[in-house]
Amino acid sequence: MSSGRLYDGFLPGRYQFDAYGNGGFRFADMSHRGSLLALPSGIRAWPVASLADLTDEALDPIFAEGDALELLLLGTGAEIAALPAAFRARFKEAGIGLDVMQTGAAARTYNILLAENRKVGAALIAV
Repeated sequence: MSSGRLYDGFLPGRYQFDAYGNGGFRFADMSHRGSLLALPSGIRAWPVASLADLTDEALDPIFAEGDALELLLLGTGAEIAALPAAFRARFKEAGIGLDVMQTGAAARTYNILLAENRKVGAALIAV
């Protein structure tokens, strides 16, 4: 891990975010350029640069978490944006709470909830 990059785009475990901005994130003594999924199973690169890039396939890793995930914080970038109804319905059907907010707010809220050992995840579009 000395390269400071996600191995195969995935780092097992749960880590707080140390910083965000400049197109990426810092966590676990590493930096990553681009968007991220922070889930109970680990942190992975996420190929979503804006809500327009969001697909069912991009959301699949979130729903694969099963009962380990109760709430997902979706960081939509520098500005808050509305999530299409079809995606909201998928979260409701899976029984996963969803909060949509700016990426910075989502990263900060994730850190707080993670420190409380909550079953939380974050899907963060890089800013």
